[in-house]
Amino acid sequence: MATEKSARRTLVGLILVSIALVLVVASPFFEAFFLAAVLAGAFQGLHRWLTRRVRGHDGVSAGLICVGTVLALLAPLAALTAFIVSEVIEGVNVISNIVEQRGLQGLLAYVPGPLQGPAGRMLDRFQSESAGVWQTLQEQLSTRGASAAQTVGGVVATTGTAVFQTAMMLIALYFLLREGQRLVTWVESVSPLKRGQTTELFTEFRRVTKSVLVSTILTAGVQALAAFAGYLIARVPVPVFFAAVTFFFALIPAVGAAVVCIAAALLLLATGHPGFALFLALWGIIVVGLSDNVVKPLLAKRGMQMHGAIVFFSLLGGLAVFGAIGLLLGPLIVAFFLTVVRIYERDYGRPSPRPGDPATPPETRAVPAQPTLAEGEEFEPSELHTHGEVEEHPH
Repeated sequence: MATEKSARRTLVGLILVSIALVLVVASPFFEAFFLAAVLAGAFQGLHRWLTRRVRGHDGVSAGLICVGTVLALLAPLAALTAFIVSEVIEGVNVISNIVEQRGLQGLLAYVPGPLQGPAGRMLDRFQSESAGVWQTLQEQLSTRGASAAQTVGGVVATTGTAVFQTAMMLIALYFLLREGQRLVTWVESVSPLKRGQTTELFTEFRRVTKSVLVSTILTAGVQALAAFAGYLIARVPVPVFFAAVTFFFALIPAVGAAVVCIAAALLLLATGHPGFALFLALWGIIVVGLSDNVVKPLLAKRGMQMHGAIVFFSLLGGLAVFGAIGLLLGPLIVAFFLTVVRIYERDYGRPSPRPGDPATPPETRAVPAQPTLAEGEEFEPSELHTHGEVEEHPH
C-alpha cells in the first residue's frame, strides 16, 4: 500500500512529465503562441473597451482586434508591393520606348557620366556576341534549372510557413482575448505559489511586453522621421514613400531602417548624385541605424523596473540568442528573474526585528504610537486600550 507521501511524489513526477509532453506538442507553434500571448496582454485594455462598446459581446471585440492586426500586417506589404510593381512597369515601358526610337545606343544618354564608359563597353560586347546569346541562355537554364527550382521551392516553403504561423497566432490571439482572464484565474488556483504571487508575475510580464511593443513602435517612428530628414536633404524622389518604407523595415529587427537609406543612396548614385549618395549612406548608418540602440532602451525602461543599461543588454542579448523574437524574450527573462527575487525578498526574506527580540537593544524597543488629538479633544479609556495596553500604577 503506497503511503500518502509516496503517492504525492509520484503525482508531482507525473505532472512534470505531462508538462514536458505539452511543451513538446506545442513547440512547433511556440512563436505563434508567444506572440499571441504578448499581443493579448497588450490589447487587454482595448478589448475591454471594445467589449463595452459592442454591448458585452467579447467575441465580436476579439474578432475586430484580430482583423485590425491582419490589416496592420498586410497594408504596408501591399502598399510596398504595389509601388515596386508600378515602378518596374513604368521603367520597362520607358526603356522599351527608348530602344524602339533610338536603339540600344540611346540608353547610354541616361547613364551617369562616370558609368558611361563601362556601360558602352558592355553594350558593344553584347551586340558582338548577340548571335550566341540565346544558345548560352538555354544552356544556363538547362544546367541551373534544378538549383533554381530548389530556390523557388525554398522561398515558397518559407512563405507558406510564415503564413501558417501567422494564422495560428491570430487563432490563439482570438481565444486568449476571450478566455485570457479565466486562464489566468485557473493558473492562479492551481499554482503552487502563494495567493497573489502568480498574478504578480503575470502583471509584470504584461507590463514588460507592453513597454517593449510601445517602445518598438515609437522608435520606428523616430527612425522614420530621422530618415525623412535625410531624404529631404539628399533630394530623394518620393521622400514620403521612402519614410513609410523605413518605418515598416524599422519594425523588423533582422533588417532595420538603415537598409532603406542605403538602398536610396544606391538609387542616388545610379542617377549621378554621388555626393548626396555618400551623405545619405552615412546618415542612414550613423543617425538612423544607431538611434535604435539609444532611443529604444530609453523608451522601454519607462514601463519596466529596470536600469537603462539592463534593458539595453537584455534587448541585444535576446536578439543575439533568439533572433527577432528575442527583443521580447530577453527583457521578459530578465524581468522574470528580478520579479522572482523581489517576491522572495518581500515574502521570505530577512524578518523585521520584533520588540523584545534579544538581538534588539532594550533602548531601541518600539513604543506604541499614541493617537493624535485635535484641539479640545480628550482621551477616553477605551481609546487608550485600543492603541496599546496601559500599565496601571498604584497611587
